[in-house]
Formats: sequence, structure tokens, C-alpha cells
Amino acid sequence: MIRLDNISKQNGHQILFIEASAALLKGEKIGLVGPNGAGKTTLFRMITGEELPDDGQVLVDRGVSIGFFSQDVGEMSGRSAVAEVMDGAGAVSEIAAELAQLEAAMADPEQMDQLDSIIERFGEVQGQFEALGGYALEGQAREVLAGLSFSQAMMDGDVGALSGGWKMRVALARILLMHPDVMLLDEPSNHLDLESLIWLEQFLKNYDGALLMTSHDREFMNRIINKIIEIDGGSLTSYSGDYEFYEAQRLMNEKQQQAQFDRQQAMLAKEIKFIERFKARASHASQVQSRVKKLEKIDRFEPPKRRQSVSFDFPPAPRSGDDVVNLRGVHKTYGDRVIYQGLDFMVRRKERCCVLGTNGAGKSTLLKLVTGTTEPDAGTVVLGGSVKMGYFAQHAMELLDGDRTVFQQLEDAFPQAGQGSLRALAGCFGFSGDDVDKKCRVLSGGEKARLVMAMMLFDPPNFLVLDEPTNHLDMATKEMLITALSAYEGTMLFVSHDRHFLAALSNRVLELTPEGIHQYGGGYTEYVARTGQEAPGLHS
Repeated sequence: MIRLDNISKQNGHQILFIEASAALLKGEKIGLVGPNGAGKTTLFRMITGEELPDDGQVLVDRGVSIGFFSQDVGEMSGRSAVAEVMDGAGAVSEIAAELAQLEAAMADPEQMDQLDSIIERFGEVQGQFEALGGYALEGQAREVLAGLSFSQAMMDGDVGALSGGWKMRVALARILLMHPDVMLLDEPSNHLDLESLIWLEQFLKNYDGALLMTSHDREFMNRIINKIIEIDGGSLTSYSGDYEFYEAQRLMNEKQQQAQFDRQQAMLAKEIKFIERFKARASHASQVQSRVKKLEKIDRFEPPKRRQSVSFDFPPAPRSGDDVVNLRGVHKTYGDRVIYQGLDFMVRRKERCCVLGTNGAGKSTLLKLVTGTTEPDAGTVVLGGSVKMGYFAQHAMELLDGDRTVFQQLEDAFPQAGQGSLRALAGCFGFSGDDVDKKCRVLSGGEKARLVMAMMLFDPPNFLVLDEPTNHLDMATKEMLITALSAYEGTMLFVSHDRHFLAALSNRVLELTPEGIHQYGGGYTEYVARTGQEAPGLHS
């Protein structure tokens, strides 16, 4: 359906692709992977024709429709979410717009003299609309929006009033409803909660077109794709199988490449030693010459490219008391919405509680109550003795000073720390070399999240409260964070939609339901085994 034929592409001084080739065939579901900045988004843009390769060709079969979801959704306002989603459905949405105009014209007294021709045209357009399944379209649009956790009120409200994350979901719903032959999805899992994520997973599994997507959620990627295309060092390499298979295969290839390289280096060293030893002797001149010629002709093996891996070790946190936080009889409402009524709940030392609950159940509110960023209407929230809290929230990234550099931001936070230790900290969180001199305003979402975490973990708290900490993180940083938090001695209370993160770190589950809090001993994996569901309100 789509072929990339010997494409080369350069952005400024950065070479993204060198004579790279790959194909996307009917029915394939492909995960596109590669380090940040390798050219994944550029590849999408070349397939859609928004950018052209410098050399080579991007060939798309005639008549193939492509739907592209990117993180850059643009402005949306003045229409309901449903109307915005239906607008993406191609020809049928244009016909719907004409129908609406004709309906208005029929009711317009000034157009009465043309009424017969308007009615005739209305009949033709209505027939086309029906033939294309137009009347079922609104129901399908609502179904997709409901799958992405929209309430009826949000579906019918002005899309302009929604936050950036919800607008992303509207843009995603447009592509899903369009049902193109090929879907290109750039990080579709980024702004979704767990329920929406699992619904989308099911939708994409059942989708009969071809799919090319990026995602930092390995669990999500693993369950959908049957092939991987890796961008690395300008080339495209295809692997059949899911993400786990790709990881194992890549590791094996790297080992083989390293072994080949090592063997050749040993052989070269031996030959060079012989040449050095005998080059001054006339009796060995012909042997030396033939060996020099042999070395010149050898194809040199390259060592495998070393992937930059980051790691962070927690300095030990001071010990807290056994009762870390205690909520008693807590009431919380927002307007007419009752979030909590008489909530009792305690977190004890060394517990790692993950909070689950359907959209609007009050997960973030619970974290805000615990951290004191919002007050209960009634009841008490009491922190235990010697508790030192660190709170990671999405709004923390907005508090960074855009005019300060990464390094200045760290210096402001820790004026007593030495330059060396702050540079080491920055390096652990992926800011090496000149990256520390970047102004905060130009940082990506992932870079901001890493900087906020670095500031939070340098002088470690003994109680970590994390609201969607992995939202903008790539897989390598997530793995680093999981490894670091696994060794963390303190207490955790967190919300995440990343099932790999939930399973790796939780040892207790709090499920928020309309009937109250259900508590489960054991972590997320035990919760799934006991309830038969991966998220509240969804049955597998």
C-alpha cells in the first residue's frame, strides 16, 4: 500500500535518513520505534506528503485513504465535539453540511420562489447521505467519543471549551471515525486514561486497515502490532513480531555484531603486530607486503551503536513514621458534583498504592487532598510524623521559569549543591552536554517532566505522590524511572495509565467507585487476576 524507496532526508545539519527503504502492506499493524529525534514524525509527514524526501520516493497506491493523527491538533472551536468528529468522515460530512444548508434554505422566506428546486436538491442529497450511511454516522461518532471517556454533555458542548488533552481525543476520534485504509498514529496513547486506552487497544485490534504508529506505552504497543520498523542511524530495519520479540531480536543482533567486531579486531591486531615486527627485515618483505594489501581489502565491521541509557540511584530518604497520611470523614464537592462523602483512608510506610477509578471518580482530587493543594469541605487530612513529601503533578511543568536554563533551574532549587553533582543529576535524567543550557521554554513535554522529576528526587522525599508521572516520558526514561523507584525505600501514592508502570511498582490498589473505595492487597497484577478487569468498569 505504501512504499518508502531509498529515501534520504536531512533537517538542517541533522541527517535523518540515508537511502532507507521500508513498506507498509495491507493488514499490517506496525510499531515505529527509534530514539527521540530519530525522525519518526518526519517519516509520517513524508507519507502524508506534508514533507518531501531529499532523494528517493514515497509511493502510495492509487485510491488509498490515509488518516494521520499527530500531537499538533491546532485550533478547534465554535462546534460541538460530535460535529467536529463527524467533519473528519470525508465525503459524508460534506454532504451533511449541504443537507444542513438546504434545510435552512427551505425555512428561509426570502428563498420561497426557489423552493421547488431546493426541495428537489434536498431529495437528491438526502438519498446520497442515506446511501453513505450518514444517519448512522452520528451514533458511531458518539460511540467513539464515549469510548474515549466523553460524557454526553462534553460531546454536545463547544469543543473550544475543552482542554488540550481533550482536544487531542477529539482529533483522534476524527481519524477513528474516518476509518481510512491506512492509519498513521503519532503517540495516540499520550493523553488517555486507562479505560480509554484499553478501549482504543480493542478498537485498533479489530481495525481491518493498515496501521503505523508510535507509542511510549510498551504494553499498548505489544498487544496491537505484528511488525516493528526501527529508525536508527539513518536506516529503517523491519522486524516481524511484537515489541517484546523486537527487543529480544535487537539484543541478539547487537551481541552478534559485537562478537564479529571483536573477532575482526583481534585478527587485525595480530596482523598489524606481524607487520610492525618484520617490516624492517628484507627476508620478510614479500610477506609483509601481501599482509598490508590483505588488510587494505578487508571490509571493516562496525561495533553496534551504543544506546544512551540513563540510570538514577536514589540517595536514601529519611525514615518517616509508620502512619504516612490519614484521611478521616473527608467530604469533597465541586459545585453539584459530590466527589467524596465520608472518605476514610490511610497510607502506611513502604506502601506503594496505585489509585484506579473511572474518569471523574476523583483520582487527582485524592492526590490534591493528600498533598494539601486542595482542602476538604469537611473531615481531616493528617500527615504522619517525619513525613517529607514530593508531589509530581502535571501543572508542576508549567511552573518552570521559561527564561532559565535547565542547569540554572537546578541551581535555583539546590543552591548548596556542587556543580559536579548537579551535572551528574542532569545527566541521569537525559540532559547531557549542551542540553543543560537549553532554556526551559523550548523543552518538550518529556524534557520538562524529566527536569521536574530530577528536582523532586535529588533531595529525596520519603513520601512520593505522583499524578501520571509517565505521561510524556519515552520508553528508556520510563524504564530508568521504574528501576529507580523499585529500589526506593519510601512510600508511594500514584495514578498512572501505564500498565507496565502499575504492575512493576504497586503493592496495594485503591479502586475509587461510586459506592466508595475498594482496597486490594497486592499490586496491579493481582488486582487484574482477582477482578478479571484491567480498569474499573471494564470487563475483559
